[in-house]
Amino acid sequence: MKDYKSNSWKEISLGDCVSFQTGKLNSNAARADGAYPFFTCSQETFRINTFSFDCECVLLAGNNANGIYPLKFFNGKFDAYQRTYVIRSTDTQSLDNRFLYYALRLQLELMRSISTGAATKFLTLTILKDIRLRKPSIEIQRCIAAILSAYDGLIENNARRIKILEQMSQMIYREWFANFRFPGHEKVKLESQKGTKVPSGWQVKRLFDIAEVTYGFPFQSKLFTEGGVGIPVVRIRDILASTTNTFTTESADEKYLLRNGDLLVGMDGDFHMGKWSGGKTFLNQRVVRFRPKGSLPPYYLFLALCEPIEHFDSTIVGTTVAHLSDRDLRSIEVLIPDAATLERAASILNPCFGMEINLSLQNFNLRKTRDSLLPKLVSGEISVEHLGTEAASQIS
Repeated sequence: MKDYKSNSWKEISLGDCVSFQTGKLNSNAARADGAYPFFTCSQETFRINTFSFDCECVLLAGNNANGIYPLKFFNGKFDAYQRTYVIRSTDTQSLDNRFLYYALRLQLELMRSISTGAATKFLTLTILKDIRLRKPSIEIQRCIAAILSAYDGLIENNARRIKILEQMSQMIYREWFANFRFPGHEKVKLESQKGTKVPSGWQVKRLFDIAEVTYGFPFQSKLFTEGGVGIPVVRIRDILASTTNTFTTESADEKYLLRNGDLLVGMDGDFHMGKWSGGKTFLNQRVVRFRPKGSLPPYYLFLALCEPIEHFDSTIVGTTVAHLSDRDLRSIEVLIPDAATLERAASILNPCFGMEINLSLQNFNLRKTRDSLLPKLVSGEISVEHLGTEAASQIS
């Protein structure tokens, strides 16, 4: 490997070393059971039954209401939305695509600041071509990419394990508590309760009777900061990621403090639901926290809330943004099984819940380490000349 000297890195313009393409499809072309990934301007990757690309590349959203542009790396067959940029190195012996991905991650804040538009922010081709990067030798690029990819691989593996646990828990909930095929159901009669047939001994209870419901504190958004100044605050956009980079210098009562395992729902826009694993963080307004009362398993409460929240998500329409209200939440009723069935469910659901939270915590720490390494590696501050790409790929 060549001598590693950060001052020997070359500065390049993005337009001189990559090609730009965009997809041709509308975002509604997605299909839930599609065979290929479909990249849009959303953080989520959708599916589709067609592919227009088969390559290794970086995918960058071309527009976003808040100027937060999803950036992804992919290698294989996929399709893309018409405002999604497909970016590829024109010479992979000079600029590695995966190194390009990590280098561009450090440019996202710059992109946000220089993007155009009022209601919706846009990244134009002119803006992108003028972005400047520094690159070392191809060997160093590949070594840096291998180190950072090792962290991403562990994160993706944990995410797959979490998905499996979610699917298993959903299947149990559906079979036992929606289809009533719980252990011993053959010996239990159905009886009418509040206009519906439920197993004998089960009860329909109001949400507020079985859960502690807490609405967030009205922090002033003008005092929000990023980068760790003040106390951390969870906003609606943070629920799915279960981590936050928003802080405030305001103070709030500890009753608004989240702990790992808390259940959250966003009350504006898409009513995101999540299980919090981002540590001690304060609850912002329009985010609501649910904690089960008594011996009710938290995962049971989360699964029981999915259907009514999804119902509101599809039926509540606002002039610009849909809003979930206190009245909506107070209208929710939850079916609670008898003590024996609930205890049996808890013996399965509670370990699943615990494993999900632990895996999410692992990912939180992995991301934190990766994100602290990223600027130091991509800038040349940390030397990797003593590592080969094979050795670097084993770092975790």
